[in-house]
Amino acid sequence: MSSLIARSWIHTLKAVVWSFLGLRARGDFDRDVKQLKPLQVIAVGLVAVFVFVGALAVLVHWIVPG
Repeated sequence: MSSLIARSWIHTLKAVVWSFLGLRARGDFDRDVKQLKPLQVIAVGLVAVFVFVGALAVLVHWIVPG
């Protein structure tokens, strides 16, 4: 049961990352709409946004001497 839940979250993460990049195929999108739960997509999307913004902040802090 736990491996099924983990696979669901991994599948959701892959869908969110591909959507961030804008490289999601139409067929994959349609399949995801049928399989993924909206709450999971929102949760993973919010975490991904925070990680992305944090990574950008670290990158800027590393590049710009301060």
